[in-house]
Amino acid sequence: MLYRDNAGLYIHVPFCSSKCNYCDFNSYAGKINLAEDYFKAMIKEIELYKENMKDYIIHTIFIGGGTPSVVDVRYISRILEKCRTEFSISDNCEISIESNPGTLSTEKLKVYKNAGINRISMGLQAQQDKLLKFLGRCHSHKDFSESVKNARDAGFENINGDVIFGIPGQTLDDWKETLEYLISLGINHISAYSLKIEEDTKFGVMQEEGALVPVEDELDREMYHFAVDYLSKNGLKQYEISNFAKEGYECKHNLTYWKCVDYLGLGAGAHSCLKDIRFSNEVSIEGYIDYLKGGEKPVCEKFSLELADKMSEYMFLGLRLTKGVTGKEFFQRFNQDLFVKYNDSLKKLENKGLIEIAGDCVKLTRLGFDLANQVFVEFI
Repeated sequence: MLYRDNAGLYIHVPFCSSKCNYCDFNSYAGKINLAEDYFKAMIKEIELYKENMKDYIIHTIFIGGGTPSVVDVRYISRILEKCRTEFSISDNCEISIESNPGTLSTEKLKVYKNAGINRISMGLQAQQDKLLKFLGRCHSHKDFSESVKNARDAGFENINGDVIFGIPGQTLDDWKETLEYLISLGINHISAYSLKIEEDTKFGVMQEEGALVPVEDELDREMYHFAVDYLSKNGLKQYEISNFAKEGYECKHNLTYWKCVDYLGLGAGAHSCLKDIRFSNEVSIEGYIDYLKGGEKPVCEKFSLELADKMSEYMFLGLRLTKGVTGKEFFQRFNQDLFVKYNDSLKKLENKGLIEIAGDCVKLTRLGFDLANQVFVEFI
């Protein structure tokens, strides 16, 4: 039997009901009328990648956005059905979909379940409705509770909650209340992100105008450390810089990225990496549709990864994980000694207290997680 590599599959749904004040993702409000043409184009894109994917078994699928749960459920079902027709999907494939609270009726969730989706990721962001309003979210915390109940009623057990700390105006007590709320609901995976104010977002413009003052680093770190300790005490172990899970509920799709497994991205602006070639799609919805109407893959950027690139990525992505990286795996992958290749960098980082080296394993210290970018830059 032909040996096949594992791969991940990312499906981008760029539609939103409204754009959040902090969001710089490739997403668009007010373009839902393009959904029919967009998903027709994606069907074509899947067909065009059948040959490229013949050497792979897809073991994770992540439907992200945007807000995939705002589009008609039939589009999601149709795309997954087409993927099963054209690609090899593993029997125990983790299939996740991102969603906003308030967009998940029990009926919609049952359709997702029947389509093979087995993991729901919901954006709570904050428990306090005043902070949700400030962030530009179009739901309340009660909508989140209701969506979790609906998901469980539809048979979903694997549920993630996304939350943000370091929001201007957010207190440490607010943050504690948010995490306690998630624990009270029995959520088994939490992604907790420090707010980054990006250019070309509403918050970015507000900051430029002096109308928004970022949270001080000290409070940001206090919130982060509280999350690490509190979630661990409540059975959600940190396994990556921003991710916490009960045992067995780690996000397999994200581990695909952090462990440098190949993946294909479908949709406007999606990124891929297959057989040491990294490429990305046309960003605009209209441009993406036009490429595929013409029978062309919608690729707008492409480059080959050299050995140095691959080793670099392996290090700075692998060190995001609390398990870190091992010399054994590095040698198996690159036929080079990790401790010889990066000897100077490892010594420097160890002396600064940013990494610890235990036998064959290199991983970030608690301080290293706080100053992760100082570590990663050593391997770029």
